[in-house]
Amino acid sequence: MANIKSSKKRILVNNAKAARNKAIKSEVKTMIKRVDSAILAGDKALATTALNEAISQINRATTKGVYHKNTAGRKISRLTKAVNKIA
Repeated sequence: MANIKSSKKRILVNNAKAARNKAIKSEVKTMIKRVDSAILAGDKALATTALNEAISQINRATTKGVYHKNTAGRKISRLTKAVNKIA
């Protein structure tokens, strides 16, 4: 543990931000899993609605600085391609 007051505060702030980022990433992963399960079930309507929710969540995480914009674009692109493959 640090001895300097500002260093102690930095540690607390970093821990709070890390917890926030972890919660946001976890929510995005949950949304992606919902899309994947809908794809495996072959339900196009459910997959489309889950995809829209996942895209919204990924974009929200990007604006908060959790994901880089290229990472978000890649995730969205892969999910969209997978949903579009369902006939």
